Amino acid sequence: MRSRPDVLVLGGGGVLGEAWMTGLLAGLEDATRFDLRECEYLLGTSAGSIVAAQLAAGRSPTRPDSIADQEENERVSPKPAEGFATAAQSAARRMGGFAWSAAGVFMPMALGMAAPGGAVVRAAMLRRLPRPKERLDDLGAHVERSGARFDGRLRVTAVDRRGGRRVVFGAPRAPRATVAEAVAASCTVPWLFAPVEISGREYVDGGVWSPTNLDAAPAGRGTSVLCLAPTASVIGSERLIVLVRTVTRAAVSVEALALRRRGADVRVVAPNSGAAAAMGSNLMDRKPRARVLAAGYRQGLSLATADAVS
Repeated sequence: MRSRPDVLVLGGGGVLGEAWMTGLLAGLEDATRFDLRECEYLLGTSAGSIVAAQLAAGRSPTRPDSIADQEENERVSPKPAEGFATAAQSAARRMGGFAWSAAGVFMPMALGMAAPGGAVVRAAMLRRLPRPKERLDDLGAHVERSGARFDGRLRVTAVDRRGGRRVVFGAPRAPRATVAEAVAASCTVPWLFAPVEISGREYVDGGVWSPTNLDAAPAGRGTSVLCLAPTASVIGSERLIVLVRTVTRAAVSVEALALRRRGADVRVVAPNSGAAAAMGSNLMDRKPRARVLAAGYRQGLSLATADAVS
């Protein structure tokens, strides 16, 4: 990679997807001397919104050699992704098998994101879901403390629960919200967490619309876009894992084509074999986080000179 991307798109992928993206960005920075905090635009979905908000707040991606110190500090002040994982694991245990079945129902809808009736169907399904009580207040509080603000560069995706349509907070004419509110909404998996209310409307996870929302990137002719898609190579043969992997690849392919038709140069990166093996299939498992971050870092170093980016 010879130049810093103009637009950085960061997809959903749970706590391990966040670790992989953070490590990869750190490795890419160290190999190229880019400062990815200076990208013209940062677009984040779900876990990717956490990474995007940290960059917008001026925080450099975590390096593997600082992960031990970071984990020591997290005993007192957990990282936002860690709080996200704790809440998700707790909610998933209470929901049991329903959480998996609901995920299996919603994932294929990403392929119909542009269909005229897609929003109506999505909204109807969201309204039929049980209303969880678990909230992501700790995540929102951590993002608020980071100092991240919508400065024209940061974009965070979510879905309007009532209308079923995608909303890109931080974009022109988008509803007003704080970054903390937008990130919490973008991470609010609707069958695990209570919707986030912003200006009288309820919002849920941007991943309900698309795993990356790449097509929402503010990009035109000559724009360089780098998209990280954590779930595009998730390992596993279970039906839901295969579905997540297949839908991510298909949705990203369609979205990348839309940007290329606008004249943008789009590169999509998924975890390589080493990173995918480190991540496994439970993307909310915090235990291998340091190993995943290191694998992402190594991939980022190699990405600087590799041509194997689709």
